[in-house]
Amino acid sequence: MRSTWLMGWMALVLAAGCAGRQEPETPDYEAVYDVPLSEMWPSVREYFTDANLPYREDRGSRVLETDWKQEFGGSKISGYWHRYLVIGKQEAPTKSKLWVIRVTKSVNKTLMAPGRDLAWGQSFSRGGAAGLSPEDDEARLAFPQGENAFYVDSAQGHRDLHMEWRVFRSIAPQLAKQQEATTAQRVAQASQARTPAAFTECGQDIIGLKARAKAGGVMLLGELHGTQEVPRFIAQSVCQLTTSGTPVSVGLELPVENGERVTAFVKSEGTEEDWLKLMEAPFWRSPYPDGRGSEAVANMLEQLRLLRARGLDVEAFVYDHPKLSGQKREDALAQTVLSQVKAGPGRFHLVVSGNIHPRTAQGLPWDKQYQPMGRLLKAQLKNVLSLDMAYNSGSAWICAADKRVGKLDCGVKETKGKDNGDRFFVHVWDSPNEEGYHGVFYVGRVSASEPAIARGMGRPGANDNSVFPRAGDAKVMASSRR
Repeated sequence: MRSTWLMGWMALVLAAGCAGRQEPETPDYEAVYDVPLSEMWPSVREYFTDANLPYREDRGSRVLETDWKQEFGGSKISGYWHRYLVIGKQEAPTKSKLWVIRVTKSVNKTLMAPGRDLAWGQSFSRGGAAGLSPEDDEARLAFPQGENAFYVDSAQGHRDLHMEWRVFRSIAPQLAKQQEATTAQRVAQASQARTPAAFTECGQDIIGLKARAKAGGVMLLGELHGTQEVPRFIAQSVCQLTTSGTPVSVGLELPVENGERVTAFVKSEGTEEDWLKLMEAPFWRSPYPDGRGSEAVANMLEQLRLLRARGLDVEAFVYDHPKLSGQKREDALAQTVLSQVKAGPGRFHLVVSGNIHPRTAQGLPWDKQYQPMGRLLKAQLKNVLSLDMAYNSGSAWICAADKRVGKLDCGVKETKGKDNGDRFFVHVWDSPNEEGYHGVFYVGRVSASEPAIARGMGRPGANDNSVFPRAGDAKVMASSRR
């Protein structure tokens, strides 16, 4: 049995050497080690040590818990933290398995369960934070202090099969080496043919994403502007794909006049001057901010920059032509995206826009001859996948027509959706719907993201732990006028 298992592992590692760092889609079943737990556990400790995930261990029960680690590796603005509870299980005298529970916390209310903001019972403020019970205050003090003092409003815990398989694929060849020196030597040689990237926290695995990410392919995301979740979905997608060896280019529905600024920022060191150059563009100060210039979008650009700074193959481009309208605008959008795809045929292109542009079917209710960007791209490219946004109810920053005054009313509005759980996922139907969408991308419960400019301009975290310094920061405001 073990020889069969070892030969299978050798074939898998050899395939990994040929394909670079590409990881297969995470299986939906458990990884079982063909060794006793006592032999497997030291390699588990070694994995988390090498991945720079410090931990505490209950040595008597084969359980360890990692320290909190911020998503995207050190951003001051991502706002999401993870830790792992790792449990070793003895299945049989010669078999064992590993359970990994991921606990996610955020500094905002994105993950907060309904009713969490209500005050229940008496409050506690003596010697602690106002409004916290003694138990809550203890939990607050146990939270990572690297950013000095914020309290988490929400948390979620899930079993993380992706992490379980990530550990398994890393340590199983080492376990094979301990048992079969000759076979393991070949496995080790094959392993040396690939250079795995340093461990990067990419959030909970997005179900169904990797199977749809092909070199040269285009995934069009039709979004509802002004949420925190869509930019996070994009950043997590890019992180998970690039750490698996797939180069990604992100297309943003921002004015083409901002192209050089966005490209330069993603390639920059993220200094205050870099942020000022990005944020001084007129686009961020639109009198009718429709959500594309949100705080979450600015945060996402920072996350893409961090990934690129870690050596991952990330690029970003913009493609909107706001001076045009109607069919002329769709033609220009399609042509700009098409030029990017042709310039990077080996890359995966993740393109986000309002949910009319990605459609691949002809016509709109008010114009039956209308050709959306998605339809124009589909006619010229082989691999175009158009996904509509699916979400649970919540809120978004939306600009809607106010017939009473004849103007756009922009602000936080309630949204109605359908609850399909709290995991991000991609789902493709057997055939496109009448609008030409091939499926959906789901982002869970949505929450509004206000315009970035409302928080000021400059480098995130430079003042009062906010995403941007307040607009009243005289030094930053003066700098931005240069």
